[in-house]
Amino acid sequence: MTPMKWFYSFLKKYQKLLALGLLMTTVIAALSLVNPYISGAIVDDVITGGAYDKLPFLVFCLLLVTVVIGALTVLYQFIFETASQGVLYDMRDKVYRKLLMEDFAFYNRKRTGDLMSRQTGDMEAIRHFVAMCIYTIYQNILMFIFALLMIFTVNVKLALLMILVLPFTVLTTYQQATKVRPAFQRNRDCFSSLNAFVQENVSGNRVVKAFAKEDYEIEKFNVENDKFRDSQVNASKIWSKYVPNFEIFSNMLNVVLMLYGGYMVICGEITLGDMVKINGYLWMLNNPLRMAGWWVNDIQNFITSVEKIYATYSEEPKVVSPRIGGIQEKLKGNVEFRNVSYRADDAEIVTDINFQVKAGQTVGIIGTTGSGKSTLMNLLCRFYDTTSGEVLIDGIDVRQHDLYNLRDNIGMAMQDVFLFSDTIEGNISYGRPECSFEDVKHAAIMSDANHFIKELADGYDTIVGERGVGLSGGQKQRISLARALLKDPAILILDDTTSAVDMETESYIQKQLKNIQAEKDCTVFVIAYRISSIKDADLILVMDHGRIIEQGTHESLVRQGGYYATTFRNQYGEIPYDLLEERKHDKPGAACQEGGL
Repeated sequence: MTPMKWFYSFLKKYQKLLALGLLMTTVIAALSLVNPYISGAIVDDVITGGAYDKLPFLVFCLLLVTVVIGALTVLYQFIFETASQGVLYDMRDKVYRKLLMEDFAFYNRKRTGDLMSRQTGDMEAIRHFVAMCIYTIYQNILMFIFALLMIFTVNVKLALLMILVLPFTVLTTYQQATKVRPAFQRNRDCFSSLNAFVQENVSGNRVVKAFAKEDYEIEKFNVENDKFRDSQVNASKIWSKYVPNFEIFSNMLNVVLMLYGGYMVICGEITLGDMVKINGYLWMLNNPLRMAGWWVNDIQNFITSVEKIYATYSEEPKVVSPRIGGIQEKLKGNVEFRNVSYRADDAEIVTDINFQVKAGQTVGIIGTTGSGKSTLMNLLCRFYDTTSGEVLIDGIDVRQHDLYNLRDNIGMAMQDVFLFSDTIEGNISYGRPECSFEDVKHAAIMSDANHFIKELADGYDTIVGERGVGLSGGQKQRISLARALLKDPAILILDDTTSAVDMETESYIQKQLKNIQAEKDCTVFVIAYRISSIKDADLILVMDHGRIIEQGTHESLVRQGGYYATTFRNQYGEIPYDLLEERKHDKPGAACQEGGL
């Protein structure tokens, strides 16, 4: 599908309404011929001919036509505005829904400001085209044709002289359209870049202030602002070069009428009334010629905007639900990674991952920064698809599960906590908006958030700022955890969720998680840097450079004396003597075998 066909798919819903508006526009264009004709009749019949009894009727006709044109103008403008708002609403809704369907890879490539530009500036250009450009261009073309035909009925030679201007107008219009289109594309790109820069810096203003980099960011902003200004100026140079030509062409018609038309009146070839008629039709010729350059700008701006929006819309996500009957059911929580590898941008992120977890077990994942810990969970949630191997839940590849059912069975407290500009209650109940307040409060109690929420001025009705501004890091983490717990998931993922809470709170949360597991057989994945967060896990995975280098229980990993043991010693001091002695008498590799599942 081409961008314009895609646009028409929205427009055709309102084609009957637009047809009615264009019909009214046609009537107005036809009625616009009446007043110049009556004006000529007044000159010839009343002023020159002395038929004064005709004057009241002719004046009444002038007034009646003016009133009808005014009324129809109001109606058709309302019709086109209604249609434009409908098209804009439908298109914005469709594009927004598609944006929500896109996968993580799409958002990794796109800047937020660019996507915002698609939904704002580009959409507004389309609305302007539907609301104004369609009927304006159509009406003026009709007036030009009608007026030219009427001039032919008055005098053929005079009409032919006026037609001589048309080839120059068409050539100039084509030249302007060819030059202005890339200029508008450059404008949209610069606008998107500026929008993205402003959005990023407004979101990160606390970092800017913390490092006192206001002047540095202003300089960067000026660079983006200069690019946008220069693109606008360069575009204006193009149409400023061509638009005056249209003014010249339109004024040439006045010169032709005054000189040659006046000569014809003197010679008696046409009457003074005919001269008045042609002069009345002349504005119907002048206006299209004068506005042609601006219409080219509006049309090219519209086409560019449609192409930009469609280019974003047409990108299909690689991660989609199965085409035929994805499995939809309440998951048990058995998880297996079988020979899983994932590559992105020609870089191997994780390689040859193998482990198995039974429903109700807890898995701890620890490792260096960038070792692929969060990637494993992204593959489990199917935010990305594996390059090779399989991720199985309850013995079924996640790619065979219904995508939304899969994620609905997974509760995730992400590493980067995002809270919406909403009440605390609204943020906690985000996954289950229909739940009762008691459920929300119970989830907050389990995440140890209830006590600080009650101390806030409005309690659970407190509005948190964008991204949770106004709350501490630990408070945001606990709200995020409560939001995940409230889903009652089969699989719970905690991605460094307790890094900003104190040890006492962490211990409390761990006890609550054990209670949840005992009651509901929930499988829990805990990604952490602190040994205290994962030491009681049934299985601990130690990752480095995208590989699992150690796996087992806390005790077995300490005995191995590898990365985990070193981390344990760094966080807790020396390893207990009895574990060291026990490790000395173990056979090589025994600990690994003991800890594996």
